Amino acid sequence: VQLVESGGGLVQPGGSLRLSCAASGFSISSSDMSWFRQAPGKERELVAKSVSPGIITNYADSVKGRFTISRSTIKNTVYLQMNSLKPEDTAVYYCNAAKFFRVWGQGTQVTVSS
Repeated sequence: VQLVESGGGLVQPGGSLRLSCAASGFSISSSDMSWFRQAPGKERELVAKSVSPGIITNYADSVKGRFTISRSTIKNTVYLQMNSLKPEDTAVYYCNAAKFFRVWGQGTQVTVSS
């Protein structure tokens, strides 16, 4: 089981990014999938969750209306579309499969700064 995150980078406040999480070793259709983030000096926090098979989604209050989680079962990939980014969104972003909750990828750095 492997999760590989990508798509992070440096973006100005108000900008957008789309993160991808490519899963291998299992089918994402069999698991709830989530995005977490961890800022320096802070605990890892849940940002968005997609309940299998992907119709129901949940978001942290801090990102509601700005972030959207989605999945492609054909590509076995989970996405996080992030709009109206704020400096406080700066963090390393990780995806996680509830079915294999101990498995984490390397994460992808998102930096929001002018």
